[in-house]
Parts: sequence; C-alpha cells; structure tokens
Amino acid sequence: MTAQQLWILSLAVGAFSVAVFAAGLIWHLRRSARAEARVGEILHAREASAAAFNPFLMPGGSGSATSGGASKEEAEAAQTVADSMKVPAWLDSGLSKALLADEDRKLMEQAGIEIGRGGLLYIASRVVLAIVLPLLAILLLQPKGNYTLLYGFLAFGLGLMLPKWIMRAKAKKRREMVVEELPLFVDLLRLLQGVGLSIDQSLHILANEFGSVLRVISSELILANRLYSSGRTRTQSLQRLSLLGADDDMNAVVNLLVQVDRHGGAVQEPLKEFSIRLREKRQAGFKEKIGIITVKMTGVMVLTLLPALLVITAGPGFTAVIRSLSSMGGK
Repeated sequence: MTAQQLWILSLAVGAFSVAVFAAGLIWHLRRSARAEARVGEILHAREASAAAFNPFLMPGGSGSATSGGASKEEAEAAQTVADSMKVPAWLDSGLSKALLADEDRKLMEQAGIEIGRGGLLYIASRVVLAIVLPLLAILLLQPKGNYTLLYGFLAFGLGLMLPKWIMRAKAKKRREMVVEELPLFVDLLRLLQGVGLSIDQSLHILANEFGSVLRVISSELILANRLYSSGRTRTQSLQRLSLLGADDDMNAVVNLLVQVDRHGGAVQEPLKEFSIRLREKRQAGFKEKIGIITVKMTGVMVLTLLPALLVITAGPGFTAVIRSLSSMGGK
C-alpha cells in the first residue's frame, strides 16, 4: 500500500471512531432527556395528588388559585432557563473538555449560544471538519510523497480551528453591539429610576419594551430576570451581562446595579456621571478614528490625486518642451 492509501485508511478509521463516540453521546443525551421527563411526570403527579386534598389549589376553589397558577408557571419557566444554563455532564469528559475548553465556553456565552445544544453542535462541527477537510484536500489535490502529510495536516488544523474562529467573530460582533447600546441603556435606566421605579421593575421594562433598540442587552436582561426569578442572586444572574462588554464599562454598570440592589440608595447621580463619562469616551474614540482615517486618506490622495495634479499643472510645460524638441529635430 502506498502512503496516500495508508493516510486515507487512517482517516477512515478515525472517522469511524468519531462516529461511534458521537453515537454514544447522542445515546447519553436521549437517556438523560428521558430521565428528566420521567422526573417531571412524577413531580406533576405528586402536585396533582396534593391539589386534590387541598381545596384552595383546585381550579375553581378561589380567586387566588389563578394567580398561584400563573406564578407557578413563571417559576417553572425560570427554572427551565436555569437548568438550560447548567453545563451537561458529558461536556466534562476528556475528549469533550479538550474540544470545548474554558475559553470556548466563554466565547459561546459571549456569542449568546446555549451551552447544552451549542456545545454539542460545536464539538460535532470541529470533529466533522477535522475529518472531512483532509479527505477533500487529499482527494481533490492528489498530492504525492510528503506533501500528502503536509496538506492533510493543514486541512486538519483548518477544520479544527474554523468553528472557533467563526464563534470568536460572532462574539466580537456582539461585544461591539453592546458597546454601542451601553450609553442608551444607561440613559434609559436613569430615566426609569428617576420616575420612581425599582431596579427589578426597571430591568423588566428594559428587557420587554426596548428590545428593538437594545437587541443584545435586552435579550441578556430577559435571561437575567428569569435566572433571578429562579432563585439566583443578582450577581449570578447578571454575570453573563458583565462579560459581554469589550471593556470594563458594562462590568461597572453591573457592579453598580448589584450594590444598589443589595444596599439600596440613590442611583441617578452615579448613572448620570457614568453616562457623561461614556459620551466623552465615545467622542475621544471618534476623534481617534478620524485621525486614523486622515492618515489613511493621505496615501489614497498621493496615489490618486497626485498623478492627476501633475498632469494638469505640468502637462502644458511637458507638451511645450516636446514640441520644441520635435521642431529642433525637424530642422
């Protein structure tokens, strides 16, 4: 057998082993989903049996039963969100932890991807691309000798790193959107606090009513509010939001909200000063960008305007010199 055939055979064996590993992961996921569904059925049966002996929990028992049912549904929804935030047990295994490191999990949170389903898709994409791209490179390019190993290694590295680069780009774009939305978020929060609303009410209004202008922050606030309703502390519920900012400004706002929620006090003046600082920072950033654009435009002007300027200004002189030289040559 040639070296190319041995390389293709090894890749095929690796693909088969990865497929077996993926099948095992899918089987564990289905088993855990069935176990969770069974636990939910048992809990619902116990609640139904308890409601049968308690007349206040009957559907037609009293007017408070409706509000109790609504709050119960909200609590169940919040608990579902809290459970979705937990890291699955299969992600702590050796190969899964190597393919989905702590840095990748942080990038996934910043990109707004759920760790459960997103982690499985991320690992599967890295494994599939790491196997498919070397096979395609060898079959299409048909290298010979040592180039087979070189092309296979390069394609393997590209397939392994391509999903991470895509997720990093998405997380970077989301952080930039948070930087753009932060001044408006601070101003709206200061406005809501000025009319006498509490921190909880202000965050609920910002999450539910301003989703069209605060696309990233509002979605994170919805998740934070549900986590807070499920029993998490304010610090734990806003932890994802504090990691979103490209700088420390969002972290400072989150720390301010946590301190006000924990100890109380007026928040309008700190938010006003923080808003002024954010606007000054943005103005300084705009001036820096204008300075960079001016330097870049200098090269563009030299390459485009200078030849035209030379033609316009020195063109008649060059034409006169050429005519005089031609006339002297004719004589």
